[in-house]
Amino acid sequence: MTNTLRFPAADPASAAAFFAAELAFEADPDDVVRDLKAGTTEGFQLVETRSPEAFERARIPGAINLPHWEIDGTTTADWDRDLVYVCYCESFECNAATKGALKLSRLGFKVKRLAGGITTWQAAGYPVEGHSAEGHPVGGAGLHGITCDC
Repeated sequence: MTNTLRFPAADPASAAAFFAAELAFEADPDDVVRDLKAGTTEGFQLVETRSPEAFERARIPGAINLPHWEIDGTTTADWDRDLVYVCYCESFECNAATKGALKLSRLGFKVKRLAGGITTWQAAGYPVEGHSAEGHPVGGAGLHGITCDC
């Protein structure tokens, strides 16, 4: 038996349910940038869940900043509950977006997490705003050259 098939594949119905659920929780940077370029961003809001300093260095155009540690009923009191909030942070090595999405969902908001964070966004050459908008890496040297400012 091959290593690939040592564990059998799920039946098609189970696989479809799993992958549909996965897509319900995560947004792809390619899809988001297409929406930004087309001007079709109604229905969702990008939320940078790292520090204000990280947000000033580089952010996805149109994003708002609310650090995950500040998310509560007061800081989100005026937020539109009909929107889907797409949280992002530094990278796959950072979990600030997950922490933010958890808090927002517990407050009753619809949420998704942006796969790969701003590091993946910049690596794809997608536009950023801020002091490092020239495309320089956002973080300093850390795990794989990336640090989390969260």
